[in-house]
Amino acid sequence: MTEASSRRVTRAASLAALVILGSANQGSSETMRIGFDESPVGELPAGFATALTNGGEPGRWVVEEDATAPSGKRVLVQRSADPTRGRFPLCVLDGLSARDVAVAVRFKPLAGEVDQAAGIVWRYRDPDNYYIVRANAREGNIVLYKVESGKRTDLKPAGAGMLTYGKEVIVPSGQWSTLRVEARGSRFTVVFEGRHLFDVEDATFPNAGKVGLWTKADSVTAFDDFAIESLEPEQARP
Repeated sequence: MTEASSRRVTRAASLAALVILGSANQGSSETMRIGFDESPVGELPAGFATALTNGGEPGRWVVEEDATAPSGKRVLVQRSADPTRGRFPLCVLDGLSARDVAVAVRFKPLAGEVDQAAGIVWRYRDPDNYYIVRANAREGNIVLYKVESGKRTDLKPAGAGMLTYGKEVIVPSGQWSTLRVEARGSRFTVVFEGRHLFDVEDATFPNAGKVGLWTKADSVTAFDDFAIESLEPEQARP
């Protein structure tokens, strides 16, 4: 590892600690914001690890130049276009474990004949066990799921009928949008473009886990402004 790479890993670990510890001086939580301008083009950003749920080609997560980037000039892109339908490439932030947390990201669907999806992962235990909320430009909806033992199951919005499948919403392709999830205990709140969409109740994964990014099948998707905020009560922090 080069000296520069080492510095980036250390910085990521330090910022992750801020998310869990909060601000000792101000008594408030800290938000870790991750852009990709300091990461080398063509490489996976330091502090992240890739994974894959189910079969198919592994994801190819690389930093690229993008003149439309919401912050700076570089973004993280999942480039592998393997059309395997049950294939979920992940890019997980190492060095961070959180239970009650808000996670947000800017995303831009670039291509995909099967899907054009972008997702946020939280309480990630391993590639077969985690929560995921994803926006899909091809389907025009946003859905929250659990992946348990490698099987993905959609979780119904609170108060909705059993046939409800997430929330229908226009997810533009080729444009930047913002997706956010807030996890407090067994309650999850989904926000898209600053608008509250729905809540979900589920207790499958009650413990802390990692957070990360997600795509599906042949989705080629860009990400930027990855933000993680601790929602742990003050007394619960170390």
